Amino acid sequence: MAGMDIGIDLGTANVLIVVDDKGVVLSEPSVVAVDNRINEVIAVGNEAYKMIGRTPKEIETIKPMMNGVISDYDNAEKMLRGFIDMLGEKKGMGKIVMPRIMVSVPSNITDIEKKAVEDATKQAGAREVLLIEEPVAAAIGAGIDITRPGGHLVVDIGDGTTDVAVISLGGTVVSDSIKVGGSRFNNDIIRYIKRNYNVIIGERTSETIKKDIGSAYRRQEERFIKITGRDLTTGLPKSITVSSFEIMDAMSESVIQIINLVIKVLQDTPPELASDIASTGIILTGGGSLLYGMDKKIAEMTGLRVIMAEDPISCVAIGTGIALGSVDILQVAGTI
Repeated sequence: MAGMDIGIDLGTANVLIVVDDKGVVLSEPSVVAVDNRINEVIAVGNEAYKMIGRTPKEIETIKPMMNGVISDYDNAEKMLRGFIDMLGEKKGMGKIVMPRIMVSVPSNITDIEKKAVEDATKQAGAREVLLIEEPVAAAIGAGIDITRPGGHLVVDIGDGTTDVAVISLGGTVVSDSIKVGGSRFNNDIIRYIKRNYNVIIGERTSETIKKDIGSAYRRQEERFIKITGRDLTTGLPKSITVSSFEIMDAMSESVIQIINLVIKVLQDTPPELASDIASTGIILTGGGSLLYGMDKKIAEMTGLRVIMAEDPISCVAIGTGIALGSVDILQVAGTI
């Protein structure tokens, strides 16, 4: 299918793709599996994710995205090509030929990192590549009319980065980002378990802990989870039980870094726009925002109302797709 417009949220943990007016048509983990004997990708997305920690030495599972940017160019290109082919094969769209693609990127991405995204997307088959900052796309996806004269503060907590931006009149007035998000939370948990229990756990286990009992704000009732890892002393499997209060403490430093970034952006915001934000509140998007109590913690430390987007995980992808229909307006505003 030629002449198609595709919006891509190229995330550290997941890739979401929007096609024309069909909404999100693909959501897959940002993972590729490579057979090093023939140097070829044998699986992408969910199929590759299932292989993490379970492959023979000849096969390697790779995450080509790190902190919201491409860390492995060749495999990022192969992953994108695989997802575009998947659209045609599994979604009944026929072969997708030379689409125009808009890709969301972190707000503080460097020129070199931008070029890597553009080049990888072109190599994956795009005829034209447009880039949009993640908080702008998130705001659009959350239903905000960013073209109006009024300040909106968007906090997009992804897997690799947290982007905070004040948006008005179609453009970004103040923005900043840090390389802290869902992956950092997972690493915090892994380090805590190793330090306090002398047990090594994998990424998938830490993700389960985070989703089941993780929190940014103290729960009214303590929760527990039983997990199994490898005892560092014996090398044998060992089961332990950890509490939600422990995991909250393990992640607290990373949570505070995110909130300090929000406060810094607020401090840099012009007074008139700050007044608008005091009225409209903070819009919270991204998968990391689903950590229990994140909205409460930000509200407590900023004194502002925090509104969770209706579909925080898909906000950036949806906004990227919508933005494709307003390219001229956004280019005039300097947003893309």
